[in-house]
Amino acid sequence: MHIQWYPGHMNKARKQITESLPRVDLVIEILDARIPYSSTNPMLASLRADKPCVKLLNKCDLAEVEMTRHWQAHLEQEQGVKSLAVSCLQAESLKPLQPLCRRLLPEKAASLKGIQAMIVGIPNVGKSTLINLLARRSIARTGNEPAITKRQQRINLGNGLVLLDTPGVLWPNIENPNSGYRLAVTGAIRETAIEAEEVAHFAAEYLLSHYPDRLRERYRLEPLPASASELLEAVGSRRGCLRSGGSVDMEKAGKLLLTELRAGKLGPLTLETPQMMIEEQEATRLLQEEKQARREERRARRKAKRKS
Repeated sequence: MHIQWYPGHMNKARKQITESLPRVDLVIEILDARIPYSSTNPMLASLRADKPCVKLLNKCDLAEVEMTRHWQAHLEQEQGVKSLAVSCLQAESLKPLQPLCRRLLPEKAASLKGIQAMIVGIPNVGKSTLINLLARRSIARTGNEPAITKRQQRINLGNGLVLLDTPGVLWPNIENPNSGYRLAVTGAIRETAIEAEEVAHFAAEYLLSHYPDRLRERYRLEPLPASASELLEAVGSRRGCLRSGGSVDMEKAGKLLLTELRAGKLGPLTLETPQMMIEEQEATRLLQEEKQARREERRARRKAKRKS
């Protein structure tokens, strides 16, 4: 799968972020705790340079607790950032954020201007809801659809911390196909950008491999289907996703599985691990090298043809 996803307003948002970063002291990046790697915007690391960064693993209530801790340790050790596990449904989880920001930049916090923090995140990661919780009032527009926030705004949280909100930004080309699927599974990419049944197939394969007991319990499946297609068919049959004549509507069954996964009906789950990402990064690097070699070979052939 190769997703191209770069609407005009996201291009504008990237420019806004680039222009605003020189005036920012700290970057707060919101990740989806179920996919901490895939929900990290690779452009941001190069854009923020050496500015301090706090990564919030949001929706931690939907992710496995131990794996979230594992991801936090990995991010802090490998990337030199600070991290917190937070949830839009657990306001208490956000309490450590402001003290952490002040500890990172005590002089800025004590100044009249305060800490200027840019808060960033991909679409539908829960950024606007978190901002409203931090501000204790409805400031940022929220919704279940990606790309709700479309302009920058400043929010003074008091106690020496000012937030610069930014629109959710995806990057131009998602090179790792599995990351593209995971973004779609969690709802960060609109369903119009990729077939729901294809995404559901990916989710079904992962669940069969990593969470078979959850599937057995949720859908009362015994024996458990051996393949993703069989699983979707069994789920559709159990839940009445049927066409006229009694055959299973696979698209409807796939959407049902995705809806229940996103809502946490299958219990807390994590869709990627640090080791899995190391392996996928290497595979993606090799794939890109192969593509580059083929491009260079085609250029060389065209050049030789022009000379002959």
